[in-house]
Amino acid sequence: MVLGALVDAGVPLELLNDKIASLKIPGLRFEQSEVRRMGMRATKIEVRHEPEHKHRHLRDIVKIIAESDLRQDEKSMALAIFQQLAEAEARVHGCDIQKVHFHEVGAADSIADIVGVSVGLCHLRIERSAFSAIPVGCGFVEIAHGRVGLPAPATAELLKDVPLAASAVEAELTTPTGAAIVRVLGNRFGGLPAMQISAIGSGAGARELRTQPNILRLFLGSPMEAQDRDHIVVMETNVDDVSGEVIGDCCERLRASGALDVYTTPIAMKKNRPGVKISVLARESDAELLKAIIFSQTRSLGIRHWKAERDILSRQSVTVETRFGEIVGKLVCEPSGREVFVPEYESCRQVADQRGVSLVEVYDEARFCFRKSQSSEA
Repeated sequence: MVLGALVDAGVPLELLNDKIASLKIPGLRFEQSEVRRMGMRATKIEVRHEPEHKHRHLRDIVKIIAESDLRQDEKSMALAIFQQLAEAEARVHGCDIQKVHFHEVGAADSIADIVGVSVGLCHLRIERSAFSAIPVGCGFVEIAHGRVGLPAPATAELLKDVPLAASAVEAELTTPTGAAIVRVLGNRFGGLPAMQISAIGSGAGARELRTQPNILRLFLGSPMEAQDRDHIVVMETNVDDVSGEVIGDCCERLRASGALDVYTTPIAMKKNRPGVKISVLARESDAELLKAIIFSQTRSLGIRHWKAERDILSRQSVTVETRFGEIVGKLVCEPSGREVFVPEYESCRQVADQRGVSLVEVYDEARFCFRKSQSSEA
């Protein structure tokens, strides 16, 4: 499916066939077709080769790739994927990595898949990659060692520390080969990164699923450099039996203990009792401390929490000289590239108090002086 998505996104099939021909496996080639999966178009790649009745060890596959005409970056990526597969199989079977006896992934079609994906990715010059959470499916699958539950043992080993998506589809949605590709390429996981899309590829799986299109989608593009992305924890709790003073004090304690943001929302709770929802944004490293504060200060019986991603506009601190004195602010770069000056509240408030003028007047003066300084520099 990854290979189909790469071809659909623009990797020439002729290039892939030229490359895998150098593996010197009799009759090995790719064939491309366009298919529909639940009404959605996708590219399906099938591997053709002469019948063979042999399994391979890691050293056999390394030799095949090393003696091929692949470029060094293509060889390195393909070998890295096979290395991950071998390490996972060794852990599953409790044996030395060089004694791992590849079955399905040692066959000609799996070798072609992994080499083809490596060639395709190197051809596109992929510098960074991101994946959504990985669905593995549910139920059972037949492998060389018998009937096993999903995810298959090697797949499970390869997906350690990788976010998994819940799926009720009774089918193997992620194979060991796919999991190894994720392991090697997975720089980050989550939603679609901030990017300008240049191409979309859809790769089709062999089977037709009943509840969803059996398609893998690949988005190619350039990152939006004006934004940074980080991971935070969002926490929420509902309270209806504490005073406003207690809630206000709790929010101040949360801010002082590292919360990125704290805010409250009036809500209606059971039996139409008025209540307050306390929401907290925090770094993952601060989450446990902040939960403890919420529990101890509000006597809440439960806190909802989940991980989230946030995009942050790049910014830098600047100081502007005004007729009221120096005012500190942030110079923010928007996704379009336009720079915007945002005066800092505390800096403006202090100046307003010292000079006996309104806060609005200080804000206006700071913005005016910043624009003036930019015009003079130009």
